[in-house]
Amino acid sequence: MADGTANFVDILVAILLPPLGVFLKFACGIEFWICLILTLFGYIPGIIYAVYAITK
Repeated sequence: MADGTANFVDILVAILLPPLGVFLKFACGIEFWICLILTLFGYIPGIIYAVYAITK
């Protein structure tokens, strides 16, 4: 799979299920826990952080 396509799929998963998208990229690192907490507080902050974490 091309790098651009993989990045698109990662972002799509991050929009649908933010913690899952971050988990697939970083496993159970600090990024996953931050995303999980933000998603529990609100879906939109979880999406924003997930897309940021995946694209940085």
